[in-house]
Amino acid sequence: MTAPQLVSMAPGLDFVLGGGLPADRLYLLEGDPGTGKTTLALQFLLEGVRAGEPVLYVTLSETKDELEAVAASHGWSLDGMTIHELAHDDSRRPESQYTVFHPSEVELGDTMNVVFQTLERVRPRRMVFDSLSEMRLLARDPLRYRRQLLALKQFFVDRHCTVIVVDDQTGPENRDLQLHSLAHGVIRLEQLAPEYGGARRRLRVMKLRGVEVRGGYHDFTIKRGGVEVYPRLVAAEHRADFPHDPVSSGVEPFDVLLGGGLTRGTTALILGPAGCAKTLIAAHFAHRAAASGDTAAVYLFDEGLGTYFAGTRAIGLDMAAQVNAGRATVRQIDPAELSPGEFVGAVRHSVEVNGARVIVLDSLNGYLNAMPEERYLAAHLHELFSYLRQQGVLTIVVMSQHGVVGSMQTAVDVSYVADVVVLTRFFETAGTVRKAISVVKKRASGHEDTIRELRVTDDGIQLGQPLRGYRGILTGTPQVEPDVLLRKPDAAG
Repeated sequence: MTAPQLVSMAPGLDFVLGGGLPADRLYLLEGDPGTGKTTLALQFLLEGVRAGEPVLYVTLSETKDELEAVAASHGWSLDGMTIHELAHDDSRRPESQYTVFHPSEVELGDTMNVVFQTLERVRPRRMVFDSLSEMRLLARDPLRYRRQLLALKQFFVDRHCTVIVVDDQTGPENRDLQLHSLAHGVIRLEQLAPEYGGARRRLRVMKLRGVEVRGGYHDFTIKRGGVEVYPRLVAAEHRADFPHDPVSSGVEPFDVLLGGGLTRGTTALILGPAGCAKTLIAAHFAHRAAASGDTAAVYLFDEGLGTYFAGTRAIGLDMAAQVNAGRATVRQIDPAELSPGEFVGAVRHSVEVNGARVIVLDSLNGYLNAMPEERYLAAHLHELFSYLRQQGVLTIVVMSQHGVVGSMQTAVDVSYVADVVVLTRFFETAGTVRKAISVVKKRASGHEDTIRELRVTDDGIQLGQPLRGYRGILTGTPQVEPDVLLRKPDAAG
């Protein structure tokens, strides 16, 4: 038995569908008003126009002018597409008005006859019927409505036409399971309204006979150009061979503290209070990688591009020059307007298309705000970090902790998913506020366990000697230990 021919729908959605929709079948596209059904249906037909196929859009709910307005908003032309408006047939003429028969017997019967006649005339390879809610109103009787749907499905048998029927779920039955059983596949579109920020859209393939689809929810957006779907990331599907080379920060004492720098295919988490140079530490790795021939990508959630470029330039790291040279990208992310799936799609594009070898997320607090539901943050991060590891990408994540000195708290504990944890702190001594840095975790290799003073200069970050003779530095209020200051190292040390 030969595999069925697949027809394309939209970028990203074809991947979710396992390559596209099996041809010559009837599918249900359902969702509340405003979820993007008409846009996706037009994209489906336009793919057929580009392939030179005859296509047909039968509409009971929207006029041709309204469809052309939707197309114009995306820069599309509907040339080559046959649009039939059932709402403006000759049913308005006096001789077509019913007299004795029940309205549903005349209205629905005439409507379906017009549909069948149009199909015989156009003989489309792709068709959209919009929408079933109007057919429900015409039928008025659930049994008659289902009989007409079955007749519509049977009509397409052996006619080599792929059909999408649209349902806006405005009828009394929001979930018509019998309709689901008639369709070869069912795609549901949803729109979420978070308490703050723009609307989030997602879809789910509820059913597709004979095809292994990517299950679960997938974020999508409606932009100029149509619907773009961001398939849910499954890290286990993306494995690649890569060298486990060390990546230098360009600051030798810092590389020594890290036990030789950071390694490709690992995730480093930089923790600390606001203002403790976390962004500048991450910028050192991005700049060094770009200057060494690798591609770096920086995603800013909390800081503007101007501020970032000015801050890095002030310490001798001209990230703007690396961006202009095409060796780095720096993108400002608005977490209120970006879905998690769209962000993952942007990161994947950086890795798979632009060849990024170092990724900086600054900061994780902003990514947390981009999530519609915080309880899924750990799962999203686990998949994203696992994917980047398997692609041989060094991922550097910045996360701010609440407070300045003393006990520090984070919005969510993600240190367990990181391979390296770098801790920064403020501490007070001799009437001045200083910064300290230490490495508290590094998997698979050793690291220096000292706490060093961190200074930000015109030449970048600098590390001082280990802060011996103190205790309580990480709490922000160190105390001198005279015995340690006077103690001489033994023969072994």
